[in-house]
Amino acid sequence: MKKIGEHRKLLGVEQNVTLKELKTIYRNAMKDTHPDKFVNDEAGQLEAEEKSKSVIEAYHFLVSINPETQEKYKEEYTETITKSNIQDFYLEKSILTVQHLNGVSYEYMGVPKNTYIKMINSDSPSRFARRHIYGNFVYRKAGEVMQD
Repeated sequence: MKKIGEHRKLLGVEQNVTLKELKTIYRNAMKDTHPDKFVNDEAGQLEAEEKSKSVIEAYHFLVSINPETQEKYKEEYTETITKSNIQDFYLEKSILTVQHLNGVSYEYMGVPKNTYIKMINSDSPSRFARRHIYGNFVYRKAGEVMQD
């Protein structure tokens, strides 16, 4: 959850920002921080590169958790969490990464360590996740393994 707040603060957006507004804010931020603006200023250029990387990361992260994005991929997400069991999962800095047998991974933000421990100790991590993880935490698609 801290990561979400930091990204929103960096771009200066509220929780209810639309994708269209987010894109406009992102483009304006990139115009202000683009390294090409600092042609004869090497220090400024390096600083702008770092700032640009942060802005790009924040933008992509916020797009991935935006309700419009979630709605667009809701069918795929629902199919994965209902039909594909968990292959692997781990917690790092309150972000629970869950990899499913179908090759799709999701990250759940703000998962307490005690919830993770209960998931580890459960008879069925997939059933535990359906009851206690899915629908209770902000999530985003983390990746997809290509199937042969």
